[in-house]
Amino acid sequence: MDFNSSIIRDSNPMENLEKQLICPICLEMFSKPVVILPCQHNLCRKCANDVFQAANPYWSSRGSSTTLSGGRFRCPSCRHEVILDRHGVYGLQRNLLVENIIDIYKEECTKPLKKKGEQVMCKEHEDEKINIYCVTCEEPTCSMCKVFGAHKDCEVAPLKNIYQKQKSELSSSISMLVAGNDRVQAITSQLEDICKAIEDNSKHQKEGLCTNFDGLYALLEDKKSELLQKITIEESEKTTFVRSLVQQYKEQLDSNSKIVETGLQTMDEPAGAAFLMKAKQQIKNILDAAKVCQVQGTEPGFESMDHLMLNTEDVETALRNIDFKREGDDEEEEEEEEEEGEETQENAFDSPDTDEDSQNEKRNGQQ
Repeated sequence: MDFNSSIIRDSNPMENLEKQLICPICLEMFSKPVVILPCQHNLCRKCANDVFQAANPYWSSRGSSTTLSGGRFRCPSCRHEVILDRHGVYGLQRNLLVENIIDIYKEECTKPLKKKGEQVMCKEHEDEKINIYCVTCEEPTCSMCKVFGAHKDCEVAPLKNIYQKQKSELSSSISMLVAGNDRVQAITSQLEDICKAIEDNSKHQKEGLCTNFDGLYALLEDKKSELLQKITIEESEKTTFVRSLVQQYKEQLDSNSKIVETGLQTMDEPAGAAFLMKAKQQIKNILDAAKVCQVQGTEPGFESMDHLMLNTEDVETALRNIDFKREGDDEEEEEEEEEEGEETQENAFDSPDTDEDSQNEKRNGQQ
């Protein structure tokens, strides 16, 4: 979803929020489950399935006896081509953040509106309304507290001015956090793709390993199990690491969604004083959450399993100690070849001297 601060600063943020929750297919609010496309646009899964079926009329539905490889369709928002596997739209990831925001929106719409005249009263002077803001103590207070109470020596400001300032800060913080959630959602999708690539590459390497061992099965059966186990261990370590990142970022998304929910509830507070009683802590919570929104993926080539390539060109005796190809083996072979070449050249230079010595000995003998 594409949120920005202008949505929240608008005079009616709930109406603008509803516009962001409209499906471009059915033109109604998203109905769960909501799926996110690779281009980061969202659709109702039912609408996505209708578009997919229309673009792929011969694709078999779920439960059909005929199995096809998948299909493709274009995103109705940006026309990006979406390629699906044999699972169709059921293979697309659900956008839990959008679904949570829809739930929050529906809850907020069903809440009764508070009376405009409702005011927060001062705790120290029960008959006085909170109508000013103490800049020194950073809290709303009443006029009596300023004249006779605890804030008589403090700097104060009109409640409306501070209300508008902190409301703007809160809306900006929410926008920043939501943008961070979008980045987390994108990196989570990338990590899941990497996890799948690791599994696919691991499967490819296992197949190649089995093919190499077919011709030497009698001698290499035990070694075959050992090397397969190494691939499986590395696959498990990598996928476990990537899945731990996915789980970590999902938990971060859930936590941020709750903070956004609380922030949106605070935004709907019509009374300036009541809003300011909560806004400072809400802004702090959101800024703290935004600080930990830094996410990172795996290193480039992390999903690669090429270092597990097998070399079967060695002699039979060397096969008993065979292992996966290691980095630096080619360099060692080149160094050995260079050393052998240098020795050959030295022998070539030495041989003419030897021939001359033998000829001199023959001449001396004849004399």
